Amino acid sequence: MNSIEQLCINTIRVLSAEAVEKAKSGHPGMPLGAAPMAYTLWSRHMKHNPGNPKWANRDRFVLSAGHASMLIYSLLHLFGYDLTIEDIKNFRQFGSRTPGHPEYGHTPGVETTTGPLGQGFANAVGMAMAEAYLAAKFNRPGYNIVDHYTYVLAGDGCMMEGVSYEAASLAGTLKLGKLIVLYDSNSITIEGSTDIAFREDVGKRFEAQGWQVLRVQDGNDIEAIDKAVAQAKTETNKPSLIIITTEIAYGCPAKQGDASAHGEPLGAENIQRMKEYLNWPGQEPFHVPEEVKRYRDEIVEKGKRAEKEWNHLWEAYSKEYPQLAEEWKLWHGDDLPGQLLDAEEFWSFEGSMATRAASGEVINRLARFVPNLIGGSADLAPSNKTIMKGRGDFSAEDRSGSNLHFGVREHAMAAIANGMTLHGGLRVYVATFFVFTDYMKPAMRLSALMGLPVTYVLTHDSIGVGEDGPTHQPVEHLPALRSIPNFTVFRPADSKETAAGWYTAMTRRTGPTALILTRQNLPLYQETGKEALKGAYILLDSEKETPDIILMASGSEVQLIYEAHKVLKEKGIDARVVSMPSWEIFEEQPDEYKQKVLPPSVKARLAVEAGASLGWHRYVGLDGEIISIDRFGASGPASVLFKEYGFTVDRVVECALKLLGR
Repeated sequence: MNSIEQLCINTIRVLSAEAVEKAKSGHPGMPLGAAPMAYTLWSRHMKHNPGNPKWANRDRFVLSAGHASMLIYSLLHLFGYDLTIEDIKNFRQFGSRTPGHPEYGHTPGVETTTGPLGQGFANAVGMAMAEAYLAAKFNRPGYNIVDHYTYVLAGDGCMMEGVSYEAASLAGTLKLGKLIVLYDSNSITIEGSTDIAFREDVGKRFEAQGWQVLRVQDGNDIEAIDKAVAQAKTETNKPSLIIITTEIAYGCPAKQGDASAHGEPLGAENIQRMKEYLNWPGQEPFHVPEEVKRYRDEIVEKGKRAEKEWNHLWEAYSKEYPQLAEEWKLWHGDDLPGQLLDAEEFWSFEGSMATRAASGEVINRLARFVPNLIGGSADLAPSNKTIMKGRGDFSAEDRSGSNLHFGVREHAMAAIANGMTLHGGLRVYVATFFVFTDYMKPAMRLSALMGLPVTYVLTHDSIGVGEDGPTHQPVEHLPALRSIPNFTVFRPADSKETAAGWYTAMTRRTGPTALILTRQNLPLYQETGKEALKGAYILLDSEKETPDIILMASGSEVQLIYEAHKVLKEKGIDARVVSMPSWEIFEEQPDEYKQKVLPPSVKARLAVEAGASLGWHRYVGLDGEIISIDRFGASGPASVLFKEYGFTVDRVVECALKLLGR
């Protein structure tokens, strides 16, 4: 290592420690210990241009151990990204561009939001899958338009989290040779030595999962790190794990190797001692030596040249393969090809069917409209109806298939979908039984936090699951998903509403959409259709200007209020039937429309949904009633369960009459 490189590494260390100290909170330990490996990767191997953080063919870097956020902020600043020294000084402050954990879309150069450990690892698997798929689609001899690596920096905590096990297993199965993970093995967690809870041989585990495993015994030996990364890049049939032994808070004599350095400031006195130990040339806080800046500029130029060379390649590619170049632009844009909303084929259905089956039909219709649609299920595709016919299976042997097989790995599946979406160029859906969102929730929340348009196909949506019993019958799951900010839940009442849900998912580019679908058949209503795109609408109206009562429901329970409308009419009750497939979309409508559908003057309101009642009170008010399930389900035929739990037309009529004092 030459002296300028050592100075660059120490710049990362000092900036990180000083920012944490100024904020009076943060995690200095890992940035100090992992600075050499991060610097080596960014300076000697990563293909990136700070002037264009969104360059399509850049290498991706994921800091899975997101608590070490000052490491990536120091790197971004040092390598010329649009992150100033003032941003570094404002670490963890309200409104700053350097939040406590890295946030996608907030800080230039941050590829994904990390912090919940293991999520970034799984995101990276998704990015590597996307790279492999797009390369198979677009690359031609002499024109490797898609040719980049996905790098991860992970820590002991990432290796303990179950999501990383799931994701690593799939990555090995798929032989993702362009995925390289640098494992900062410092054997320290918040509670102390990892020996108290984590003694496995991580390398053997990854070898068993089909990974190449390399080792660097000294985390300060950048030549050994450089050699290991270079060796990892030569292995094309396996992802690589580089286990690098480090010491937490290296360079700070009083804290080096101590668990306290993980998540608390080092202290001003210790930072001063650290500077002395590192022979740091500057005494002023947040000092970046001029020679470091000059050296940085040389590295930045290398990245600019790499993008310039790619741009020349792209120009030649566009002339040689103009149709593929146009497809590339389409795949990387937000517009849907064709007039999906006006296509009769998209909205046309016949007879009753389960909404999961309707969704399966829509997926295959979309496959003809949307060439970059890609997705799959957690080993439930035949039940979820998520297979695209004629589109092949993505595998280690065939990168061109659009059907993904995640195995029984719900948590990693959702996190991988985030990574594929973050990569760009693809429209991603994933599927499982609705009840298993309990396994997916952390990644689903991050979909919403990052504003990623992932589509979640969630079938078997209620006690309609039947004989499988309460373990497989979602009850509290609807309010759980509805509680997530920027997350759209769509529970359709029939096939046409299912098409509306898919249209929403395909056109909503600022957040995820969950389609909540039935196992059992539902009737097809003449009155449903594109109005469902408003989230809630009048399915059957009263004859009077002001109805006596408003009946509202989502999904399979719409048929109950639809039939109850007829019975109530015979009894002289003028009811309005409102289908409410999506609260979130309904709340986006103008007040005038919302009040037209649900007039404030009508206090008699009844909501029906085969899930927990939580949340419905916002629509029924203090004077309304809810037919719901606020207990777990049971094992038995679905028809019996719906009757036993009070989901019948008679019950709806009875409650309506009671509300009206009849």
